[in-house]
Amino acid sequence: MYDLNPPHLKGIVNAAVTTLSNGIAENINSKIQIVKSVGRGFKSVKGYRNALLFFNGKLDLLPE
Repeated sequence: MYDLNPPHLKGIVNAAVTTLSNGIAENINSKIQIVKSVGRGFKSVKGYRNALLFFNGKLDLLPE
């Protein structure tokens, strides 16, 4: 049998006991990867951030 480190063993037991999943985190990561592949070369971090927020529907472009 494989020798498991205590931190890995704790995570495996935790995953088996709880019904939580990381599906939401994987979904967000997938959307970020799509924006990265579509954008290819944002001129600034602000532009990249705005693209991520816009793509995820959390950027309000209407003036107040």
